[in-house]
Amino acid sequence: MSHEVGTLRGLHFQSPPNAQDKLVRCGRGRLFDVAVDIRKGSPTFGDWVGVELSSDNGKQMLIPAGFLHGFVTLEPDTEIIYKCTDYYAPESDGAIRFDDPDIQVDWGISADRVTLSDKDASAPFLKDFDSPFTYQPSD
Repeated sequence: MSHEVGTLRGLHFQSPPNAQDKLVRCGRGRLFDVAVDIRKGSPTFGDWVGVELSSDNGKQMLIPAGFLHGFVTLEPDTEIIYKCTDYYAPESDGAIRFDDPDIQVDWGISADRVTLSDKDASAPFLKDFDSPFTYQPSD
């Protein structure tokens, strides 16, 4: 539950061996949800996709392992619900800056209006990150 509009979480990932796929939906309120490809060798490395999730529209977003995940709340008292393929493992937890210039996510809200955790405010940039994920093209 995020009480304030502009609460931004991300961009997060969980590295192997505890990498997670996440299915995300909004139980109450409204949020903008984002996934960013961080698989080495991927033709879409660093590209992002975002979608508005709300209790009204019922949309969900699947974020596969190898992708960063983040969201910003667009209404007060927004509830985000996750289903994950693995448990949270603090030793595998990581983050990249939400305002990384190499990714350029359009959050739809100015950076000076967001509320960040200390973890997210001090996250590294993508250029300083050695991704533990590798792109595996389909056969």
